[in-house]
Amino acid sequence: MSHKILVVDDEEEVRKTIRLQLKGTGLEVVEAEDGKKGIEMLDSENALTMDAILCDVRMPKVNGVDAISYFRREYPSIPVIVLTGYPDVKLAVDFMKEGVVEYLVKPVEKSKLVDVITNAISHRTLVGGAHAGI
Repeated sequence: MSHKILVVDDEEEVRKTIRLQLKGTGLEVVEAEDGKKGIEMLDSENALTMDAILCDVRMPKVNGVDAISYFRREYPSIPVIVLTGYPDVKLAVDFMKEGVVEYLVKPVEKSKLVDVITNAISHRTLVGGAHAGI
């Protein structure tokens, strides 16, 4: 079964690397080049088809902090994973308090990335199933 991951990052090279890392794992990558585009994609598509969001922090137009805040508020059932090139302990703690699943620092190993995403999706499925009365 394939799962859809929204990758929001302003660096094309990063999106390409993630797409290549996730190739053959059953994780389908949908790309957005900034937070504004990521929000538009979720709002225009059926957001329920998205299984997880992988989001950068420093981006033009709508930065990751604002985009993640929006994702958590509007789509609380979709797990959000932060992927940033700038480690910031305070920001990481703030994100975790907001319900972000994981805070990863680039570059991230393929096995770690796949594990974090699959764990987030399986946790979502368990939680979602429990709430749905299944």
